Amino acid sequence: MKVRSVLYLPASNPRAIEKARTLDCDVAVLDLEDAVAPKAKADARVAAIEAAVAGGFGPKLAVRINALDTPWAEEDLQSLKDAPVSLIVAPKIEDDQQVKAISDVLRLDQQLWAMVETPKALVDLKDIASAGGVLSGLMLGVNDLAKEMKTGPSPGREPFKPWLAAVVAHARANRLVAIDGVFNRIKDEDGFAAEAAQGRLYGFDGKSLIHPSQIAPANAAFGPSPAEIEWAQKVVAAFDRPESEGQGVIRLEGEMVERLHLEQAKALLADL
Repeated sequence: MKVRSVLYLPASNPRAIEKARTLDCDVAVLDLEDAVAPKAKADARVAAIEAAVAGGFGPKLAVRINALDTPWAEEDLQSLKDAPVSLIVAPKIEDDQQVKAISDVLRLDQQLWAMVETPKALVDLKDIASAGGVLSGLMLGVNDLAKEMKTGPSPGREPFKPWLAAVVAHARANRLVAIDGVFNRIKDEDGFAAEAAQGRLYGFDGKSLIHPSQIAPANAAFGPSPAEIEWAQKVVAAFDRPESEGQGVIRLEGEMVERLHLEQAKALLADL
């Protein structure tokens, strides 16, 4: 499943829910947490479940619950375990026991993405990523993390670079998807493009989004470019030649290409 663009939408906003049915994002996340005021939490939960039941979503539908230490989390989980929602996003996960507790409530056919957005989550990342259960992804929550770590603004996300790599490494080690954090400046197209390119460079599968205008650039950034597709096709064709039979490495346009590159090329083309 492609997860290039993961768009958050407030579940308390009927117009946002209706719009989500028409968007080209890979995952639409109906948010019960940050985007919803405390007094609107219960109504937002009902609205999210009603939207899931009504269906009609092009992208995969997910719901972000409230953090486990809030008064709303338990009812969120109990309500969603019986709803036609296949993906749950859990904010502020800090240890493997929280992952296991959520997994114990959810159905086996539901998946969980754990948000990494506190210093404790960073230092316990290995345990969180290997917790098992229905965990299928890690999401970096940069806004909360910046607040908790008291970092300053940085165009290149300098304070987060070790953790960008760490989240991806732990995701890969446990066969989880890795989703990069949000970019807050909606009108800064160049800034978004640069950060999305950085996220892909570090190995993320996709990016969290806060506005529909970010969908197309995210899909482009985390999908293969025409040049990458062309190169993959050349690699596959080169290994298909009779003279390449049995070869572990071949020379292609001045580069040494191994069979691991062939596997990567085939995977890229299969995902088009």
